[in-house]
Amino acid sequence: MSELVTGEAVALELRPAKLPSRALAVLLDLAVALIAYLVVTTGVVIATASLDEAAQTALSIAMFVLLLVGGPIAVETLSHGRSLGKLACGLRVVRDDGGPIRFRHALVRGLIGVIEILMTLGVVAVIASLVSARGRRLGDVFAGTLVVRERIPVTRTGFVPPPPPWLAGRFAGLDLSAVPDGLWLAIRQYLTRMQQLDPQVGWSMAERLATDLAGRTGAPAPHDVPPAAYLAAVLQERQAREARRAFGNGAAVAAPPPPAPAAYGGGVAAPVGVPYVPPAGVPYGPPAGAEHSPVAPDVVPQPAPPVPQDEPPATGFAPPA
Repeated sequence: MSELVTGEAVALELRPAKLPSRALAVLLDLAVALIAYLVVTTGVVIATASLDEAAQTALSIAMFVLLLVGGPIAVETLSHGRSLGKLACGLRVVRDDGGPIRFRHALVRGLIGVIEILMTLGVVAVIASLVSARGRRLGDVFAGTLVVRERIPVTRTGFVPPPPPWLAGRFAGLDLSAVPDGLWLAIRQYLTRMQQLDPQVGWSMAERLATDLAGRTGAPAPHDVPPAAYLAAVLQERQAREARRAFGNGAAVAAPPPPAPAAYGGGVAAPVGVPYVPPAGVPYGPPAGAEHSPVAPDVVPQPAPPVPQDEPPATGFAPPA
């Protein structure tokens, strides 16, 4: 997968097309162009049978350049990078920044394609695609384009479970500036798929990610918090900071939704003052047989004192004596 950045600083994840699919698309385009060339040339020769041999040769060369060179350029320009072969194979030509191509991009690709595809029977294009990290031929390199896949298998987007409520705001003082985007992506992918992993494998993976995250933040991971819950709480803190940065420091950040019943051992909340220990097998719980320390909240919320109902509310007005 290739990460491209548009002019608006938006990261795009595009899948560069592989050499077999690109070769099949080129063969389909050449087959269509050759059929069109033979049909048009036959019609022109029949219509110009009275002309001399030199005129017929000139017309044949003009038809060759118009159909085999100008035809692909016009098709890619009008279709924004989707020729008939690419459309059949689910491919598309885009710019390096992910935008649609224009006439100059298609012109450079078509002119260089005559040399590396038609004159060398595709040998130069194959070698250039194999050498390039993103499978680009010389026409793509000089035109600043890339052939990507449009048909991507549909995958279900995983749900990131929220952290336990008693971890809200606990990691507000962490320095997250040194955490790379790759580690955030790995943490998010783990949290979305941890219910599909083996308990032992998921627990060891969470410990490794928590160690890497703690090393980047400069603060040790708390021993009284399961690694998965620690990752979810820090990820939520990062999302809250991004929301405040996007909508202003004074904007209120919506509270996370309550956890699903299956996320915390059937949805039964721990009584006040009793440490919460996630059961084995649930997302934030340890695997069966693993030793873990009980998890206790830092601050237990106390109920507010009741307001006496027999005293009138204070209004600041004293009745006359």
